[in-house]
Amino acid sequence: MKFSVGVEYAIHCLLYMVNIEEGKTVGIKDLATFQGISETYLSKVYTKLSKSGIIRSVPGVNGGYTLARSAEEITFWDIVEAVEGSEPFFQCAEIRRNNILLDKDNLPDSYTKCPCLIKVVMLEAEDEMRKYLNNKTLAWLYDEVYNSNMVPKEMKNATIEWFNKSKK
Repeated sequence: MKFSVGVEYAIHCLLYMVNIEEGKTVGIKDLATFQGISETYLSKVYTKLSKSGIIRSVPGVNGGYTLARSAEEITFWDIVEAVEGSEPFFQCAEIRRNNILLDKDNLPDSYTKCPCLIKVVMLEAEDEMRKYLNNKTLAWLYDEVYNSNMVPKEMKNATIEWFNKSKK
């Protein structure tokens, strides 16, 4: 399993939006420029985030994007699901039923009424990942990155200032 780079782009760019001045928005061009990523690709990611209700688009000359919910309410799983979709990672094709030794017209109950144990394990693993990522929010990330000395205070302030100036 592999998440697309869109998940990483989304989380990084949403992190920059956590501390934007009230009433301000951030444009795709500014986010892409600041992060050094493709504006075209980021636009596609932000369309998905908007459709999922994580961000909202503000039209107009001074338009852009803003968080649609508080950073405390946006989980990593919300972002993963918005970017990657809600389909389970593991898709069981029931290949156990293709066993050459089985009579396809008279499959035993263990092949028709019982779930495939491989599928059960894989879905349980995905559920554990979902639970873990649902416990990590943008607010948690912001606190870890900017308030626990992971990033120097000067960098935090410079980042906030850069985004605030980009809309003036």
